[in-house]
Amino acid sequence: MKAKVILAAVGLLTLNACAATPAPVDNRNSALTQGNVQMNLAVGQTTKTEVLEVFGAPNVTTRDASGQEVWSYQRHAQVSQSSSSGSFWTILLVGAGSSASGFSSTSRTMTLIIKFDDKDVVSDFRSRTSDF
Repeated sequence: MKAKVILAAVGLLTLNACAATPAPVDNRNSALTQGNVQMNLAVGQTTKTEVLEVFGAPNVTTRDASGQEVWSYQRHAQVSQSSSSGSFWTILLVGAGSSASGFSSTSRTMTLIIKFDDKDVVSDFRSRTSDF
């Protein structure tokens, strides 16, 4: 009986190890850049499925006044950078030293709005990036 339980446990662990782990949504969503928008969206060519593969799920889906489906993406990023440098010079018994450090922080917002026609193909899109 113990052998069957152990064999079943080993079998489950083996199957679990073979299962493919899907990419986190965050990795797909990080593809929302101006460059990727220009490379991956083409009016009259790009389908909803292709948009989902590249950019992931939209933040908001709506319909405009003419009935076209509209997908909106918005991503925020906070970029922080710090730097420091230092030096020390010695000439015989006289010493001198200096030190400098700095910190900067930038916020970036990317907004992408895509309209689809009745065949689920991109009919129009607009994107905007703001840095502050």
